Amino acid sequence: MRNLTDQDLAHLLDTPIFHQIGKTADEMGVECYVVGGYVRDLFLERPSQDIDCVVVASQSVREQAGEERPGIQLANTLGKRLGRGAHVSVFRNFGTAQVKYHGSEIEFVGARRESYSHDSRKPIIEDGTLEDDLDRRDFTINALAVCLNEHRYGQLVDRFDGLYDMEDGIIATPLDPDITFSDDPLRMMRCIRFATQLNFRIEDETQAALSRNAERIKIISRERIIDELNKILLSPIPSIGFIELSRSGLLPLIFPELAALEGVEVRNGRAHKDNFYHTLEVLDNVATMGGDLWLRWAALLHDIGKPKSKRWEPVAGWTFHNHNYLGQRMVSSIFRRMKLPMDERMAYVEKLVLLHMRPIAIADEIVTDSAVRRLLFEAGEDISDLMTLCEADITSKNQTRKQQFLDNFQLVRQKLDDLQARDNYRTWKNPITGEEIMQIFGIPPCQEIGQLKQAVKDAIWDSLIPNEYQAARDYMFAQAQKMGLTPVQDPSTLENSKQ
Repeated sequence: MRNLTDQDLAHLLDTPIFHQIGKTADEMGVECYVVGGYVRDLFLERPSQDIDCVVVASQSVREQAGEERPGIQLANTLGKRLGRGAHVSVFRNFGTAQVKYHGSEIEFVGARRESYSHDSRKPIIEDGTLEDDLDRRDFTINALAVCLNEHRYGQLVDRFDGLYDMEDGIIATPLDPDITFSDDPLRMMRCIRFATQLNFRIEDETQAALSRNAERIKIISRERIIDELNKILLSPIPSIGFIELSRSGLLPLIFPELAALEGVEVRNGRAHKDNFYHTLEVLDNVATMGGDLWLRWAALLHDIGKPKSKRWEPVAGWTFHNHNYLGQRMVSSIFRRMKLPMDERMAYVEKLVLLHMRPIAIADEIVTDSAVRRLLFEAGEDISDLMTLCEADITSKNQTRKQQFLDNFQLVRQKLDDLQARDNYRTWKNPITGEEIMQIFGIPPCQEIGQLKQAVKDAIWDSLIPNEYQAARDYMFAQAQKMGLTPVQDPSTLENSKQ
């Protein structure tokens, strides 16, 4: 965080668009402030795309404007002043307007006070003062305002000592946190999201209020929740957010499958690892490796099938057999309930959850061409992301064992590169098609067709035959003979006709 004086702020806001806003406000006889996250991020030296302005109009100015809300009126006037390059969008139901100009997007709203009913996060809105508007802000670090009027240009208003909280790395609410969270329960998700993004600590009373009001999250739509959850996932250290979600009691309410991973069971003195904290370590590893949102979702869900697959075996101890298959089947229901996209992004996560054990199994043994070919074919274009996930999944405290896996993964990666360069297995297709088999043997669709195709595929992947059409065709005929299948024509005639 940097310390900024009013003069520093005036210098940082010394741009044509901010000066135009200030001049327009002066001409209208209203006050205008840039508020919230944009001001916060000036102090934190973070890039910010969201510019919000609050317009404070006196009673006489409001009466003169009639039904036109101050924020909308200023946006329209500003748009005319800026000319052809400006685009103004008005949202009358919300009393707001947006001005887009040369890459900038500025939201305008009149200063207001809000009140809430218990069963809704939609407030009853009334015109208010700047103090009223700052009172309704979610956190002290977001309740900062900088004046844009010419005679006070750059002057900071910090009603709740947000700068001190920012300096101390604290997330706190301006007013009673129970009221703040009960009025708008989405603020609980935002509280944890900001703590995660900024690596700040949640103030003790604010933390306690999260737990007291956790049940209120049930009135928030899944779309709103997933938006905040995705922002947590994309944070530099996403585990911070999920630990806070668990600590506050929100996690079982919004993501019960993930909450079910937490805890360790001991039997006969033998315990398994805490799969929740292991998952978060994998997630942080993927984040460090630069994984995108969907690779992070795959990391978060890679062991999601473990609670359902957990078994106690007297000899082996705790086992989680086939947790990857169970996890893959759980992905679609989780995505559907959370309003995540049910498209190729979900399929990508399903694939990585299913396959995340495969490279580890290969790396734990002799790295054979056959095993790597199969992995490459099944993973396809996602093989690099799968290898990243699997390397992130090595969280053993035994450094010798961990290094052994990582070294073997390098061998797997080298073989993947070699096979791809030599055989192009990422885009591999079986040389023998089902249609060809049906034509040659005069049979309708049946299980024998699949068996023949599988036999050819296995033979190529196991290097029994070269990856060539003629070799695959000859092998197919040999296998068909063993199965008692006879061509409807002489094979040489069929081959000539195909040529």
